[in-house]
Amino acid sequence: MAHAADPSTGQAKPHGVAKPDLAKVARSESTTFDSPADRSVKPAPADGKGKAAAPLTADTAADITVGLKAFTISAHGLEVDTTANGTTNPVSIGFDWGDGTTGQDSGTGGQTTTTPHQYAKPGGYTIKVTVTDQVTQASSVNQIAVWTSGSHYTPYGPTRLLDTRNGTGAPQGKVPAYTATQLKIAGNGAIPSNVTAVVLNLTVTNATSGGHITAYPNGSDRPTTSNVNFAPGQTVPNLVIVPVKNGYVDLYNGGWESVDLIADVTGYFTKSASSGYTPLTPQRLVDTRIGQGTSKGQVPGYGTFTTQVAGTGYVSPGATAVALNVTVTNPKSDGHLTVFPSGQSAPTASNLNFTTGQTVANSVIVPVGPDGKISVRNGAWNPTDVIVDVVGYYSKDSTNAFVPVKPSRLLDTRDGNTWAYGPLEGRGYIYMPLSDGLPHTKGFVLNSTVTNTKDSGYLAVTPDPNSLYDYKNGTEVWPPTPTSSNLNWTPGKTVPNLVQAATGPSGIIDFWNQSDGNLDLIVDIFGVYEDN
Repeated sequence: MAHAADPSTGQAKPHGVAKPDLAKVARSESTTFDSPADRSVKPAPADGKGKAAAPLTADTAADITVGLKAFTISAHGLEVDTTANGTTNPVSIGFDWGDGTTGQDSGTGGQTTTTPHQYAKPGGYTIKVTVTDQVTQASSVNQIAVWTSGSHYTPYGPTRLLDTRNGTGAPQGKVPAYTATQLKIAGNGAIPSNVTAVVLNLTVTNATSGGHITAYPNGSDRPTTSNVNFAPGQTVPNLVIVPVKNGYVDLYNGGWESVDLIADVTGYFTKSASSGYTPLTPQRLVDTRIGQGTSKGQVPGYGTFTTQVAGTGYVSPGATAVALNVTVTNPKSDGHLTVFPSGQSAPTASNLNFTTGQTVANSVIVPVGPDGKISVRNGAWNPTDVIVDVVGYYSKDSTNAFVPVKPSRLLDTRDGNTWAYGPLEGRGYIYMPLSDGLPHTKGFVLNSTVTNTKDSGYLAVTPDPNSLYDYKNGTEVWPPTPTSSNLNWTPGKTVPNLVQAATGPSGIIDFWNQSDGNLDLIVDIFGVYEDN
């Protein structure tokens, strides 16, 4: 039986030796906007009288034109390249940023001036740029429509969008091997057409051979990363946060044989001010084994408990949704668990599935009820223990916006080409300085997978109290042993789980092998949370 985040003893040497180039990964997702010089117009008279702005003509010697390009550089930030044509004189550049603020810059005609700007909230903005020749006083105006890279979260559901067993959201029947099914997201129910990413609990069932599922934007190149790994006969869930393109996401079956897929939505992202994310060092909210957060004792079959999450000291009273890691242990029969907002009936959606005696965990993002509580229902005939760790929350007060990045493999201890090679020792940890040098990155959306496991145990992902300087100079201290868990395994199993990781004081994240046996660890990145 796998352990369920019980305390452990013993130390091994840290297994981290370098850092992946996260900045390169993030830059690959920059968006470019363009407004060419031929869109320039004459500025309206300062006194408001006379003719309004008119197109410039090439035969007017005093006219200049201005070309604009904009590039997203962070969740809320962008840079505008301004090029004044038709003059070689010094020019002044005035900006109306479209958010109620203005700015000034200067440059030289015929050359490009780059000017940065940070928006307080994600969204779409129209930037108006006025360039004035400092010698002739000739002026030109152009404007450019831009969108921030960052998106805010809106809770939704939980609601079932896909079930190939009965034809919900796709033709009835299993998804064939090496084939993708398209799942409509935009305009599905109350999900808006401008959705940028969606949170799905993706479940594989009725598998007759091993394989994996990859979720990715519709029509995009399929990444080499995976979201769910499964073995014959398993019913395996995993939370995914996947960008939406053309209104759809694609779900690819990378197994040798066909499988059934189930997808439940719990929220979505748009480039509109809504709820930002606040990552936390994982904190335990509920443990039925000791009576923490609810009554002591197993949750009865088909029983439900409700627990306070908002205003607990970790989670803001204004939280709209919480990010959790939910673990089932000691179940007396097969079943599933459903996490949902308090004050409503349990939906037909599920968050994790389990078999008798199994310890299994899954990430959950769930809306918070009006009283700041969530409810957890045991969908099995017989009782089970439940553990709930909170890893972050969404609220209107948080400025951290989600930025998807091209899915990339940050670590594979099986691969000698990656920066940490060889199995992760029992009771050891890998430290990953992901946001070292990126102070505005506050959290990461990762998928962690353990494989080649030699013993039962669990993986814990926590911020590291040390700095990269400490590790380079041998002055690091052994971090506190984690009391939370992110995924659980038994010998020989391959187990994935989504991890929403906080960066901590120095931008270093630790991945702990809380078992006595060695294992291999794979870490893929899907997005970041940034505060600028």
